[in-house]
Amino acid sequence: MNRVLEKYRVGQPSVGTFTHLRSSVAVEALGTAGLDFVILDTEHCVLNPETMAECITAAGAAGLDALVRIHSVTREAVLHPLDLGAKGLIVPAVETVEEVERLVRFAKFPPVGGRGFCPTRDGLWGCDEASLAGAAVYMDRSNRETLLIPQCETAGCLANIETIAAMEGVDGIFVGPLDLSIALGCPMELDAPQMREALARVVAACKAAGKLAMIFCGDVETARKRLAAGFDSAALGLDVLALIQSYRAMAEAVRG
Repeated sequence: MNRVLEKYRVGQPSVGTFTHLRSSVAVEALGTAGLDFVILDTEHCVLNPETMAECITAAGAAGLDALVRIHSVTREAVLHPLDLGAKGLIVPAVETVEEVERLVRFAKFPPVGGRGFCPTRDGLWGCDEASLAGAAVYMDRSNRETLLIPQCETAGCLANIETIAAMEGVDGIFVGPLDLSIALGCPMELDAPQMREALARVVAACKAAGKLAMIFCGDVETARKRLAAGFDSAALGLDVLALIQSYRAMAEAVRG
């Protein structure tokens, strides 16, 4: 089951976070926090394949969807997390429709794309129910239940957002508001008029296409505001920062 997708289908918001701790223990601990998903970030954090596999396994055991933010639009960067069992990919710095077409080709099986087939962990090496029902059933399940989410954080992606959101094989859009604000000429002014207009445009494009609208939020108040504005899912903060903030508050409280 893809928890993010299931919640979207019944009109419930999903909440998750990013992890930079490179620890399966940290991912498992996040599963006790009532989150729906965790994003393993390979764009801003180096994560070797062994650690990625451990974190994806830990997420599944803890009741979390493991999503991976990949670092490049390449076949290897797309294929490896999917073969390891990631429930979806978030793709940063997307600029063009052509890039997204390439992503779909790498991430989705025929007839939607051209993903390479091999019995791997995502189908329990050919032993899960869908795989045992035949390759066609497994590939159809993977195409429907494994998310491909381009990230809107560039002027190019925003300019093409209606086309990208509507593309077959694209399951939603993830907004990176920090980089998007830079691209729009209002660095870190997340409520600037051009940002409000851009976020409304992304939500409208996703709604029109029947796709997920996801966004990063730095705090609870922002997450509530974005969900109320039509976003379906919020990635709330970063585990490293939460660790720092929590211990800083405790240390200050102890010292009086």
